[in-house]
Amino acid sequence: MGVSCDLEVDVNGNEIFFVDKKIISSYSGRISKLFGKSRGETKNQKIIFHDFPGGAGSFELMARFCYNNGKIEINPLNLPLLYCTAHFMEMNTSAAGSPNLLQQTEKSLEEIRYWTWPELLAALKQCQNLLDVDNSSIILEKCLDSLLGKLELASEASPCPSSSSLDSSALRLSSDTRSTESLKNGSFRATWWFEDLVAINPNLVETIARSMVSRKFDHSIISKFLLFYQKSRFVPANSDEKRRITEMMINMLYSLDQSSIPFKSLLGILRIALNLNISKSCRSKLECMIGSQMDQTTLDNLLVPSPSGTSNLYDVNLVLRFLKCFLGKRTCHMPLVRLKKVASLMDLYIAEVAPDPSLKPSKFMALVRALPDSARDSHDAIYHAMDMFLEVHGGLSKEEKLNICCGLNYEKLSAEARNHLAQNKKFPSKSTVEALISQQSKLKSLLQETNLAKPFIDSPGGDEDGACKQIVLYSKKIDLSAENQKLRAHLQGMQWRVLELEKVCRKMQNQMNKIMKSRLSRHSNARSLPRLCS
Repeated sequence: MGVSCDLEVDVNGNEIFFVDKKIISSYSGRISKLFGKSRGETKNQKIIFHDFPGGAGSFELMARFCYNNGKIEINPLNLPLLYCTAHFMEMNTSAAGSPNLLQQTEKSLEEIRYWTWPELLAALKQCQNLLDVDNSSIILEKCLDSLLGKLELASEASPCPSSSSLDSSALRLSSDTRSTESLKNGSFRATWWFEDLVAINPNLVETIARSMVSRKFDHSIISKFLLFYQKSRFVPANSDEKRRITEMMINMLYSLDQSSIPFKSLLGILRIALNLNISKSCRSKLECMIGSQMDQTTLDNLLVPSPSGTSNLYDVNLVLRFLKCFLGKRTCHMPLVRLKKVASLMDLYIAEVAPDPSLKPSKFMALVRALPDSARDSHDAIYHAMDMFLEVHGGLSKEEKLNICCGLNYEKLSAEARNHLAQNKKFPSKSTVEALISQQSKLKSLLQETNLAKPFIDSPGGDEDGACKQIVLYSKKIDLSAENQKLRAHLQGMQWRVLELEKVCRKMQNQMNKIMKSRLSRHSNARSLPRLCS
């Protein structure tokens, strides 16, 4: 039979083939339908394919099959291409009594479980170029199922490879020398396959990782593989490829148990992601993973430079988002130890960003109020940060200063901090009043505990109730700067009285100890106590 070249085929605009229309149509239902029952009266016909699966290489394989009377050697390298081509070209018809191409490829798929590890890798590399092709998911699923099955078999049969176990099922995984040598090395007992999958593209790696999760693979192994993959692929990759790899890795890590991911690795991914313009959803996932473990971070990790186009020194909004993720909806159930650890970290961070002249009062207060009051035993660090902030931002209005001072718990200030606040002219007068009220409250509590209120509440300024009224009077006249000096003087007087009371209490305690020792030594039951104070 003579062979003509009466059909011109343009494959995806990359290559043109001249073939015999009759031979191709005898195996391809698609070509046969396209030309109907024409017997070649029309010459120089042309077909243009824009989405031929596998491109020119696949078409050439199909043509060889047709010209060779329906015979071709099918192997792991060409099976994915031939299978997708058979579906695309509707090659479900037979000629000369031989099985059609679709039947032959489906029969080869049934034997995929007997393929070696290198053969499966070769097939996967072909599949990664066919992910958008119809019916490619079938062969991809079979390849993945066989590949992951071999990984499961290796981990079960030889969790810690030895020379004896390598002669059994583990050895059947690969005829590749490098993989076998890695398997023999104890340090690679669970990760010997990492390097083999580096050549796979990110989309297919994500599919592999998701399959591993569904098959209950160890999450720590999956996270290690993803980190290894990212590190290995980043060296030759351009910025767009790095962005795709990073987004894939973040999406997969987010689906894993967070305890299986090294926290330092998350911080490393953040440093990379800041320069790659990753999607907002991926960035949110990464921030959530880091924020939920914020008690493990350090001050240096939080001092992230502000994004370009902003005037702040550091990215305060990023830290606020971390805090939001850390607290979540479980504030009431958060262990106090973790809260206090983060509070100590935030005190250091606030002190670091407070001198920034571009930091807005609203952002400063957001940092101060982000954690519940129970997270801090002392507000001294907050006070010193506020002092620094007010010094740098001297142009704030009284209302803005008062708003800032509202974030300070005066009851949690030390005596030294309250004394400093009483004389601090950078703070508004109401803050001085608050400190005075706090001092008065401590004084009243101390008097009630010692039951010696009456001898000590007298003062040149009047009784205790009078002092409280005086405080209220001053608070009403907060805007009168002339009252500041009187308030500070009164506060200093109150502090002096507290110190005197503390001395009296210590003296009382010492005398009580002496009395108790004396009574025990004499075994007597005295009806009255001697004077406690001389």
